[in-house]
Amino acid sequence: MFGKPKSRRTRNAVVDILNGFLSILVLAIIVLVGIVVWGISQFYAEGQSSQDTVFIVERGNGLSTVAQRLEDAGLISNRWIFIGGAMAEKKERALKHGEYKLTAGASMADILTELSEGTPITYSVTFPEGYTSWQIVERLNEAPLLEGNIETLPEEGTLLPDTYVYERGATRQSVLDRMIAAHDEALAEIWAERDPNLPLDTPEQLVILASIVEKETGVDGERPQVASVFVNRLKRNMRLQSDPTTIYGITKGVGTLGRGLRKSELEARTDYNTYQIDGLPAGPIANPGLAALQATANPDKTAYLYFVAAGATPSDGHLFATNYADHRKNVAQWRAVEREAAAEAANEAELTREALEQQEAEAADAGN
Repeated sequence: MFGKPKSRRTRNAVVDILNGFLSILVLAIIVLVGIVVWGISQFYAEGQSSQDTVFIVERGNGLSTVAQRLEDAGLISNRWIFIGGAMAEKKERALKHGEYKLTAGASMADILTELSEGTPITYSVTFPEGYTSWQIVERLNEAPLLEGNIETLPEEGTLLPDTYVYERGATRQSVLDRMIAAHDEALAEIWAERDPNLPLDTPEQLVILASIVEKETGVDGERPQVASVFVNRLKRNMRLQSDPTTIYGITKGVGTLGRGLRKSELEARTDYNTYQIDGLPAGPIANPGLAALQATANPDKTAYLYFVAAGATPSDGHLFATNYADHRKNVAQWRAVEREAAAEAANEAELTREALEQQEAEAADAGN
């Protein structure tokens, strides 16, 4: 009525199967542990690269793509170990786009840390104070590793010249946007702390006058004095009579005039010819820097109404006067300096000409 008990042979076969399975399982675990230990050692071992290398994580690149590219570039020995290490450290989504410097011998762990926590390589572009918007866009177009085009030329006087840092692949428009934001922030702070007696009604008027100050002098210490001249003139209802404003009316900020102003240009009535119009010109004539904005907002307290160049170069600065008679004396002094500089230049050119003629004559004699 009852089945026959299993034979000893059957029980032994089952035990053998179980023992075999357990042996295989133990062996698999040992192999797996060995692989993991080996993988960990490879992950932290010194890398293959013998020199510093620049590696770029492109926008949209995921862990698998980056690992494959690192392996293809010979920077890691096994992409799967790199992927496993990233997952173990919970950094599979932590890679940041950008350009990175990987040092010689960097391990996979080092590379993962650099690509997820490091600072990308940066570049910079400098815009001199007093650049027009056209000049700024031209320099942006020349800057390396920036992308995209500037569709619309920014309004004059809305950008803050400075040195701007960017990463490979940043857009030109993003740099412009930062310049606009920096300008707006600086202007708001400076306007809030301006001299209350300024003959200016709006921040925009401050920018216009600061742009004139910027173009009139390249000497840092002179800006507050130059600003005082124009402020004093505005208070007295005197015309500003600034050459740079008249020049801007001709060039519109594109390129340079490349010559002196003509009589007809000084006499032409335009929105920018401050020899012919009262008050400020129609708009800024450049993008003033921080120092010019500050100097214009808080100019020196002077009685100056005139200034003229003190020497033949911009670095020589200016001579200031409180009345027209003294100004005429300063102008006479400047013209004397100009004549002397012109004579020296002519003399230098003549000496160079004579030297070249002598060389040619000696060469001709030697040939005969």
